[in-house]
Amino acid sequence: MIEASIGAVSGLLPVFCAVAALFALPTVLVARAKNRPLAAPTLLAVSVAGVFAVTLLPGNAGNAMEGLCDTGRPIHMLTSSSALLNIALFIPATLFGVLVFRRPLTVAAVGIVASGTIELIQATGSLGRACSATDMAANATGAILGVCIATVSFRLRGTRTSHLVRDLCWGVGIAVVGTAGLAGWFHSGVTSVDVVATMDRRDDHLQSLDGSDEWMATAVEDVFGKGTVTKESNAEFSGERTRISVKTDRGELVGWWPDKSLERAWASDNRGEAGDLTEAQVRSAGHKFAQRQFPDSVAGSRESLTGMGEGSSKVYVLTYRRYVKSVMMPMRLDVTVTSAGRIMGFTSTPTPDPMLPPSTISQAKAQQLAAKAAGAKSDAAVLLAQKVNGRWRPVWMVSVKSDAEDPNLFIDAVNGKRITPDLHPPTPGLGD
Repeated sequence: MIEASIGAVSGLLPVFCAVAALFALPTVLVARAKNRPLAAPTLLAVSVAGVFAVTLLPGNAGNAMEGLCDTGRPIHMLTSSSALLNIALFIPATLFGVLVFRRPLTVAAVGIVASGTIELIQATGSLGRACSATDMAANATGAILGVCIATVSFRLRGTRTSHLVRDLCWGVGIAVVGTAGLAGWFHSGVTSVDVVATMDRRDDHLQSLDGSDEWMATAVEDVFGKGTVTKESNAEFSGERTRISVKTDRGELVGWWPDKSLERAWASDNRGEAGDLTEAQVRSAGHKFAQRQFPDSVAGSRESLTGMGEGSSKVYVLTYRRYVKSVMMPMRLDVTVTSAGRIMGFTSTPTPDPMLPPSTISQAKAQQLAAKAAGAKSDAAVLLAQKVNGRWRPVWMVSVKSDAEDPNLFIDAVNGKRITPDLHPPTPGLGD
């Protein structure tokens, strides 16, 4: 533990020796001048020098980002080698401080305030050191232990400490003023982070991924075929869900865990190969795949097939859209199939059907309102479920003849007002 700490701070021993000599020499001279014992003051000076050298010398073991402090609960204080070293580091300084000044409460307050000051210097200075509540608690624990050891030593030897009332006043005063100053410093220049909680959440996420590899492996085989080799897999945590991206030798696949819902896929070979399947057979192949992977999206949806390209390498897009009372729901599913029956790719948005207020604006009225707003004729209109200011609404998406970059205008189907959806809806697929 000590070797690791020394290795993490370059030049620790030479700096400690220099600072110890700098602190000890005047201490010895003052003690001699006052005809006082030399041992305890000298050891106090050396102990304080050790605290300064170990905690404030620039190093490479901490968080290099300035202005951050880990304020997570110090639950690992007694199992962390760094925290145990901090406890041991602060014991001698306060122990010898009590032996010299005979004011346990004052020394304890100074030790605790010094602990917080050191951590804030580490947070705000360019020292390459880490500020943490665990280290602060460890420093304070060491300081209190040192005071307790010295106090017990006094009691065993029958030695009295200095005036209790004066010691109490100084201790309380230093504690109050020091705590207030540290609190102001912290709030003005330090950002609080909870590394322990973050790591715990990450561990929980990793444990929650149990079974995801098997699910993705099955999905990869279903999409790209047997023998597909996975080259890379990444997990991105989003709240309670995890977005898993897999790169294979045949394409990429993205899905959500623990929902077990696939989001999209696209084959590396994105050209349609020669095939002799009829449109009905292509539709059947795509439908079987969609039924296996997206049964909730297929249920109750309108299915349409659109061909692209010419000849035997023609590619087809099988589209699923669901309508409730003539309103297109936000669910989207598009599956691309080659004329040989290979699944080239898909995109899926399995949004549940929202509850909507009844529409009162007809298509003709919506087109009239849009044409008036745009100062141009309208071409077509589609009734969609869209979020407006965070709430689902039936909305007419009206296409107008305009030179604008986006020729679509949106009319609320309940009140006829022109609105802007929270997210621009995708253009309805062919055959919708």
